[in-house]
Amino acid sequence: MEPLDQLVLHSTENGVSWITLNRPEAMNAVTWDQRERVIALLAAASADPDVRAVVLTATGKGFCAGADLRGTPTGGERIAGDVSRTIRLGAQRLIAAVLDCEKPVIAAVNGTAAGIGAHLAFACDLVLAAESARFIEVFVRRGLVPDGGGAYLLPRLIGPQRAKELMFFGDALPAADAERLGLVNRVVPEGELAKTAREWSERLATGPTRALALTKQLVNASLESDRSTAFAAEATAQELNMTTHDANEGVTSFVERRQPRYRGR
Repeated sequence: MEPLDQLVLHSTENGVSWITLNRPEAMNAVTWDQRERVIALLAAASADPDVRAVVLTATGKGFCAGADLRGTPTGGERIAGDVSRTIRLGAQRLIAAVLDCEKPVIAAVNGTAAGIGAHLAFACDLVLAAESARFIEVFVRRGLVPDGGGAYLLPRLIGPQRAKELMFFGDALPAADAERLGLVNRVVPEGELAKTAREWSERLATGPTRALALTKQLVNASLESDRSTAFAAEATAQELNMTTHDANEGVTSFVERRQPRYRGR
């Protein structure tokens, strides 16, 4: 088995944390160890003031073929409660780590994203996809319920009817159709995926990082909030944001008629 830092590659360039799944021979199916490394890297990105955006991508022809259960620690006979605990502590923690990351996360989907792999992409704040990418709610093909946040994410992104169609039939959804439905922000030719991800992430990395974090929280929470709760959260977020260097720089640069120079502070 290769070292874990070779199975999930990581580098930081120009304020962007690049997290790359690197098991192309397995279509980047995620093992237990890989999942824990991705979760840790996302938490580190939140805590590191020098990281101001994240890109999640993969090598080879697959983005992520789902969970590789062969990497799950086993402890003998399965008893009632084991499955739900495994999902809570596993796939759901991975999806939550993306949703809760304090930096904007871009998925650069280079190929097939199936099962938890599709949900990993849909949890990201922005989704770029190569023309060959496709998304598969594969669970029904195995007689399973969609886990890893699928029944939570999809109805919020495309509505319940479309979500049920994808989940009931389990058909592969080409990148162009995913873009039309609103699951993907932009479809680009194969050779331009990394370049576009770099451009988008580096643009985010020069932005007002705390304002982006608060914006992400507000948008995600708004899907479960009533108007008065959402309005109160918005006012509180702006109150907090106005204590940052970048908010003051944004206002000052406007008054001085110059481009703002955000520091992520």
